[in-house]
Amino acid sequence: MVPVWERGKESLQVRTMDGKWKSVKMLSLGNSEGTGGKDVSGEVIMVQSLEEYEKLPADQIKGKVVFFNYPFSQSFVETFRGYSDAAKYRVNAASLTAKKGGKFAVIRSLSSAFDNVPHTGGMRYDEQYPKIPAVAIGTAAADELAELLKSQKITLKLNSHCGMKGEKLSHSVIGEITGHQDHEVIVAGGHLDSWDVGEGAHDDGAGIVQSIEILRTFKKLGINNRHTIRVVCFANEENGVKGGIAYGKAAKENNEKHLFAIESDAGGFAPRGISMEMDAQKINQIKSWANLFFPYGVYNFEGRFSEPIFIRFMIWAFRQPNWFLIPSATLTSTTRKKIRLIK
Repeated sequence: MVPVWERGKESLQVRTMDGKWKSVKMLSLGNSEGTGGKDVSGEVIMVQSLEEYEKLPADQIKGKVVFFNYPFSQSFVETFRGYSDAAKYRVNAASLTAKKGGKFAVIRSLSSAFDNVPHTGGMRYDEQYPKIPAVAIGTAAADELAELLKSQKITLKLNSHCGMKGEKLSHSVIGEITGHQDHEVIVAGGHLDSWDVGEGAHDDGAGIVQSIEILRTFKKLGINNRHTIRVVCFANEENGVKGGIAYGKAAKENNEKHLFAIESDAGGFAPRGISMEMDAQKINQIKSWANLFFPYGVYNFEGRFSEPIFIRFMIWAFRQPNWFLIPSATLTSTTRKKIRLIK
């Protein structure tokens, strides 16, 4: 069973000092509760960091809308580092706002692009506080709102119907080539689901295709694999990780031994490395094969993965008193940054 979240109709409007309302492109964050179809409005207070927000007393936040205008850092060569740096605002904005009595939270989208395309993504609630709405606006809209706030008081009005709608049955999809020597498993995977407003090509259709290609390549080349090569197209990575948890539990119940696990969830760009989580001896063993990878432009074996979420939860579900670490890895790729040229 996987959690069901529905978006429904939603709108965000801004009112400036002239009294006119203007629509703002927005997206509710995944798993956020909405306003129940009612208008909820409040004066906007902007902060640019968690540190700045924590310094504000609750009486300055109560009854207001908190705008977390934290920019996606352009200082990282690897854009996923910028994403990880900014993700805490998306994940925690709603509960941080509710903690001090705010009405709803608005975040600057987690994007390196300079455009007016809002990005959704998963958020979480701290059960200690009310479940208030959280929405994202595009980077251009965020800059415009920040500029307006320099000279005047701004009111935002949100109307949304999103929310959790119980659970329903879903499935991961599994295929394998059985090993001729034993049934010890090498598993590779991506995730099937995507957020409702995207087509999921990069997140994670590319990872699904890359994983399936492993089986196709083994069959095409007629490789007689010693161990079982298994591909798992995981269900429910985006808002619950239930596919990874269910797989880990089933593998444990079936007393399966896994030798290695690798996932791809970094988009369909050129692979540039493998981030690993295993003991040093195994890392060095894989690094000793580097010359086999170099001709393909794969050179980075120094990373330690930060968000292999369905593999991590799969391993978590394996845990037992004599649990051993399954060597695991994630494919890293070249992600593109839009470069803005100023004449």
